[in-house]
Amino acid sequence: MSVPVLTFFNNKGGVGKTSLVYHLSWMFSEIGFTVLAVDLDAQANLTAAYLDEDQLERLWNESSDSTTIYRAIEPLTQVGDLKEPHLVEVAPQLHIVPGDVALASFEDTLSEAWPASMADSNLYRPFRILSAFWQVAQKGAERVGADIILVDVGPNLGAINRSALIASDYVAIPLGADLFSLQGLKNLGPTLRSWRGSWKKRLDNWKPPDFELPRGKMSPIGYIVQQHSVRLSRPVKAYDKWINRMPGVYHDSVLQNSTNAAATPQEDSECLATLRHYRSLIPMGQEARKPIFHLTPADGAIGSHAQAVKESYDDLKRLAERLLEKIGITKSSLLTRFQSRQ
Repeated sequence: MSVPVLTFFNNKGGVGKTSLVYHLSWMFSEIGFTVLAVDLDAQANLTAAYLDEDQLERLWNESSDSTTIYRAIEPLTQVGDLKEPHLVEVAPQLHIVPGDVALASFEDTLSEAWPASMADSNLYRPFRILSAFWQVAQKGAERVGADIILVDVGPNLGAINRSALIASDYVAIPLGADLFSLQGLKNLGPTLRSWRGSWKKRLDNWKPPDFELPRGKMSPIGYIVQQHSVRLSRPVKAYDKWINRMPGVYHDSVLQNSTNAAATPQEDSECLATLRHYRSLIPMGQEARKPIFHLTPADGAIGSHAQAVKESYDDLKRLAERLLEKIGITKSSLLTRFQSRQ
């Protein structure tokens, strides 16, 4: 039985997607789950959030034995097969498959494999390429006994993200309170349906496959409104204008059931959370290289900052628990999966 994959995706950048994956990976481990984070953004910002520059330099050194996500799949660009991923232990229950700026060069290989997977023969290699991210993630999760895989991707609709979404069981959509996030949301729903349908055709085209393949469910489980993109100079009325349109656009474009849309995100069951910006804590966390809810007075979190640290913990814990509920991960379900492995 495979480990569930949750990807945070929006083709609009600047919505706090990477920060969400980073903090939620820590929070899931904080509340007792073993997490594998996978960085599938060619900018590798998630990896940079966990590791300092010296660690990154050693990791990306060409003479290093470390296997980033790109080095794990690179043999597929020639005549080889997948390598075992290098996993970095961030905490006892939190590991990452490091990202790599070289990942962008895999885009063409994925694009070429997409039509080839609908051929009449020789399907092993195209499917090996298209499912590479899922194969690497599942291998890594098996090694550390992960309960959940969290994936960060870049803000685009290219071949890399298509394969990342093929590898995903669930999709959570971070949004900023602005017009650009709404426009991105309108593109995202049809894209997910198109990719899901196209992947199913390919699965049906290769029966039985020579190795296990992801099902490509990419089920949307809700959206997260983040306020940190709101400019201080922007009137509250303008903020409310965009944020209150989100339920309707999400239900229409993503779920195709606009009649069930609520008037505001707070009333919408599909809204996973409305997170405050925590502006002053973010740079503190980056400097200390820790999640904002782990900041201490020694990091500068004193006075009102100390209260904000506590609030951030409560907010992110509620969001983590909501995500687990949506996915259906409980302690009993984990026990069942563990027993099935025996």
